[in-house]
Amino acid sequence: MYGVSEQGVGAWLVVHRFDGGAETRLAVEPPLRPARSLGGGSWAAAPDGSWVVYVAIDGDLWWQPIDGAPARRLTQVGDGRGAMCPVVAPDGDAVVYVVDMEEVRCIRCSTGVDVRLDDASADFVLDPWVDATTSTVQWTAWNVPAMPWDHGRVQCATLDGVLADVIEVPAAVQQPRTMPDGRSVCIRDDEGWLDLWIDGRPVLRDSVEHAGPTWGPGQCSYAVSPDGTRVAVTANEGGFGRLRVVDLRSGEQHDLGRGVHGQVSWAGDRIAALRTGARTPTQVVVYDAVSSQRTVVSVGPVGEWTDDELPEPELVELASDDGAPLHARLFRAGGSDRLLVWLHGGPTDQWQVTWMPRIAHWCSRGWNVLVPDHRGSTGHGRTYQQALQGRWGELDVADTLAVVRHAHAVGLGSPSSTVVMGGSAGGFTALESIAADPARFAAGVVLYPVTDLADLAERSHRFERHYTDGLVGPLPQTAELHRERSPLHHVERYVSTPLLVLHGENDPVVPVDQSLSFVSRLAALGGIVELKVYAGEGHGFRRREHQLDEYHRISRFLDGHVRIASQS
Repeated sequence: MYGVSEQGVGAWLVVHRFDGGAETRLAVEPPLRPARSLGGGSWAAAPDGSWVVYVAIDGDLWWQPIDGAPARRLTQVGDGRGAMCPVVAPDGDAVVYVVDMEEVRCIRCSTGVDVRLDDASADFVLDPWVDATTSTVQWTAWNVPAMPWDHGRVQCATLDGVLADVIEVPAAVQQPRTMPDGRSVCIRDDEGWLDLWIDGRPVLRDSVEHAGPTWGPGQCSYAVSPDGTRVAVTANEGGFGRLRVVDLRSGEQHDLGRGVHGQVSWAGDRIAALRTGARTPTQVVVYDAVSSQRTVVSVGPVGEWTDDELPEPELVELASDDGAPLHARLFRAGGSDRLLVWLHGGPTDQWQVTWMPRIAHWCSRGWNVLVPDHRGSTGHGRTYQQALQGRWGELDVADTLAVVRHAHAVGLGSPSSTVVMGGSAGGFTALESIAADPARFAAGVVLYPVTDLADLAERSHRFERHYTDGLVGPLPQTAELHRERSPLHHVERYVSTPLLVLHGENDPVVPVDQSLSFVSRLAALGGIVELKVYAGEGHGFRRREHQLDEYHRISRFLDGHVRIASQS
């Protein structure tokens, strides 16, 4: 069994042996590029287990023997480009991979011959899979202005680059693979929920999401048994996770374990996965497919937390202003009346109930933490997620305010003790919520926030550059709407609310210029605003000293301004 361990800014490959042998950490050089959250796409093992191929921090693929011999470079993708999603063909020689979500390629380890498999008809391609019986390759593809959760298709080709087939899908599609008997299997949301589909038909139909949005490569939310009769599949139930095994013949299901699971794989009678929860640090676990017994193979860093310091959230459900159902999760901090409303990014995303010490940190300091899933969030079906189309900066704001009013009405905080916080798209919604109802919040904290929608559409990284086409509208037709919904062009709305803005100087998603301009304009109008730009950081802060500074800086800001607001 192989896995990736990550701590701080480093990552390495680990080999765990079920025969009782010692666990081995491979000294890969150059270092491995970490994957995103529960995602994958950074390495793959050979069929005989004698070597792995991994994505290094230089962007290339490297061939690494398990015996610890030095790695050798497989690819030369070019400066500024990056390989991802490697998968080894059954012949043990061909490695299929993606470059910059733009090209699907196949390289032969023995000869170095490298060919492109796709026909360049898609703007984005991701997650190739090699059929063990036919050696054909399939992958997901989509064209702008759609995002991968809007709609896409599956393309197929032979290993020598002959395009074989295209499967059009009217909705979202991800993780295309084949069953042992050759039938197609993937995740689709044609009928309103991300469900398992086999040969063009949904399998589960249980109004539960069985995958997350495709924000990057390598999501593995299901695994088929070697004999093709069962499937292990994740389930998202209001943000809480579960791993189930489904008998494809009888339809019977049984739970393997609670908690959010990812990177699910099945070999022999073992099912391996990553597992995490509010009180469960990210683990590598292995389930016995017969007895369902769980073995914890490895545990990520836990710091100094104990179970009694880690709150389990409560589900919050209410009606929106227009009567639609809304969802949130509440982490209580005992008898405190201070409320931190924390908005997830995306906005097409969700904070599931995973290991998040940041939430425990604020709860331990007397803050109730409320995590709304405004419409546009994932985890509640396609209709809920697609409702934000054309209404970003409007519907998400109305839903956030509805959740906050509900919290205040039930005695959970008050306007003088409530702070709204968010990063990226969450920072945008936080700012827009303050602008819509400044008397509802004592202060705001925004991390790398979107403040100029038109600038985002022009300068964000390629993956998100067309995101606002769906969320707001196409440019230049909706230029005035982009301007109206952009905090940068209405800074006067924030003069009465203290703000803390944090941003990385090298952010490729939201240019730091947005925060610099926003803070400068607000300060010129007399607004109470603080700005910290972290050197060398991108979209999020990875260096430990910067993460600690973030905690301390936010704490000082809140202790000061919420106290002042309460006294006033």
